Amino acid sequence: MAAEAPKSIYDFTVKDIEGNDVSLKDYAGKVLLIVNVASKDGLTESNYKELDVLYEKYKTQGLEILAFPCNQFAGQEPGTDAEIKEVARSKFKAEFPVFAKIDVNGKDAAPLYQYIKSQKGGLFGNAIKWNFTKFLVNKERKVVDRYAPTTGPLRIEKDIQGLLAVPASAP
Repeated sequence: MAAEAPKSIYDFTVKDIEGNDVSLKDYAGKVLLIVNVASKDGLTESNYKELDVLYEKYKTQGLEILAFPCNQFAGQEPGTDAEIKEVARSKFKAEFPVFAKIDVNGKDAAPLYQYIKSQKGGLFGNAIKWNFTKFLVNKERKVVDRYAPTTGPLRIEKDIQGLLAVPASAP
């Protein structure tokens, strides 16, 4: 009998950067920003900095950022999980969860990424085009938007506020 198709992101278990299983059910009721990251990309510094700002500002209001290192784009995440963790924590000061390195495209793409890509395809198909593609998931487990690598995290702050029901900051 075939396995039942996943109905939401909560149906997935992923590996954290230490190799431990983490059920995405642990994030039930939260707004999620799921991002494929790399430590040697030209977008790395600005994306990590802005992800840190969003996480610090909204983590107590129900935002979780789930970062998935990936080496499929120009070999820009070549390290081991231990090396990736060290860079994310020491160089980029990431406080949000960083998971084990995965593939986001192809036959070995992580099941979570197969699912979220099927829920929100890109402009030219479902494939992830580069590092720092972002998926926004609401509290009801629905993938509500997908953002290109060049869309900085702070540019989607209003979308996050809307899902968290947080009033927009005054200018």
